[in-house]
Amino acid sequence: MNTAGRARAKRRRLVIALQLTVLAVWLGGWEIAARTKVIDPFFFSQPSAVWDQIVTWTTKGTSQGSLGEQIQVTLEEAALGFVIGVVAGVVAGIALGRIKILADVFAPYIKVANSIPRIVLGSLFVVAFGLGLTSKVLLVIVLVFFGVFFNAFQGTREVDRNLMANARLLGASRWKITTEVVMPSAFTWILASLHVSFGFAIIGAIVGEFLGSDRGLGNLIKSAQGNFNQSGVLACMVLTAVIALLAEFLITRLERRLLRWRPPQHGDADLAVL
Repeated sequence: MNTAGRARAKRRRLVIALQLTVLAVWLGGWEIAARTKVIDPFFFSQPSAVWDQIVTWTTKGTSQGSLGEQIQVTLEEAALGFVIGVVAGVVAGIALGRIKILADVFAPYIKVANSIPRIVLGSLFVVAFGLGLTSKVLLVIVLVFFGVFFNAFQGTREVDRNLMANARLLGASRWKITTEVVMPSAFTWILASLHVSFGFAIIGAIVGEFLGSDRGLGNLIKSAQGNFNQSGVLACMVLTAVIALLAEFLITRLERRLLRWRPPQHGDADLAVL
C-alpha cells in the first residue's frame, strides 16, 4: 500500500472511531439520564429497553405476527413502489426534458401535483384501494416519482448542447441522441436522486401502514403508540434506520460500479445521505 493509500486507511479508521464514540456517548448519556430520572423513561424510554423490545419481538414475535413478516411486508411495499416510481420518474423526466411541447403542456399540472402534500394522499388511497398492498405502493410511487422526475428532467436539460450538435452533424437520429448522449449525461443526476428516493419509499410504506393496515412496521408503530409503548415505537425507528442504511449502502455500491468512469469526487459517498 502506497503512502496515499495508508493515509486514506488511517483517516477511515479515525472517522469510524469518532463515529462510534459519538454513538456511545449519545446512547450512554440517554441511558444514564433515564436511569437517574433526569428524563422520564415512560415518555422517552431508554436504549436498554429498546434493545429488550427488539429481542422480545425477534424471539417471541409481535401481536401482528413474526417480526420478520412485518419487515418483509414493509420492504415489499417500499421496494415495489420505489422501482415503479423510479422508472416512471426517469421516463417522464427525460421525455419532458427532450420534448418542449410536452413540458409546456404538462408543466402546470406537475406544479399543482407537486404542491399537494403527498402524505395526505395516503388516506385517499386507503379508502379507495383498501388496507392491502396497492394503497401503500401507490403512496410510495407518488413520493418517489417527483424527486426522480425533477432530477431526470434537470439532468436532461443540462446536457452539453455542443455534444448534441456534434451528434446531429454525424447523422445521429433523435432517438440515438436521447439514448446515447442524453441518458448517459443525465445518469449521474438520476443516480443522485435514488439516495433520497429510497428514504421516501420507506416513509411512504410506513405512513401508509400507519393510516390503515393489519401488518408491517407502520402498523407495529401504531399498535405500540396505542399501548403507550415508547420502547416499541423507538424499536421500529431503529429497525427502519437499519433498513434505510442498508439500502443506502447498496445504492452507493451500485453508483460506484456504474460510474467507474467518473473522476473521484471528494466526499461523494460520505455525504450522499445528507
